[in-house]
Amino acid sequence: MSAQPRPDVSTPGSAAQAGSDRAGSVRAPEARLLTEAVTRLRRALRSSIRTDYPWETLPMAQVELLQVLGEHSPARISDLAARRRLAPSTVSGLIGQMISAGLVARDVDAADRRASVVTLTDAGREKLVAWTTAHERRIDAALGALDDDAREAIGNALPALFRLAENLGAEAGEGTPER
Repeated sequence: MSAQPRPDVSTPGSAAQAGSDRAGSVRAPEARLLTEAVTRLRRALRSSIRTDYPWETLPMAQVELLQVLGEHSPARISDLAARRRLAPSTVSGLIGQMISAGLVARDVDAADRRASVVTLTDAGREKLVAWTTAHERRIDAALGALDDDAREAIGNALPALFRLAENLGAEAGEGTPER
């Protein structure tokens, strides 16, 4: 994986020095840089996992559904779609693929026998644990390559990043955000 240049955030007009362009507005350069950082982190992590762990072929959309089911199982398709902000038909298709792969199972909803719910299978739970462990290992190794100040800055930023995710979720009409 080739290294991409790090944006200079200390130049005039950059996120580090940008002011609000109107009262209460978000600083556009900060938003742009954060978007770029998140995109690069996701891409780099996904790429490094596939390089180091070629068995990892699960699409991210399926991983996200496994994560939701890991915390909220059983769940209806409509609930999964709402939590991931996807169309129910998209989630239904993904769930069909995951059923075929043995990662989830469809059952009758005990509260409403006319509806169905999806649950993680043991294989799905094992896949989710393996995926999570592999990613945590990669992130831990990357953090270990940083200096103490950079690691501390990232650690200090985590509460604010979770609050940012909550704000984004609230704007999208989501309930309590997932962590």
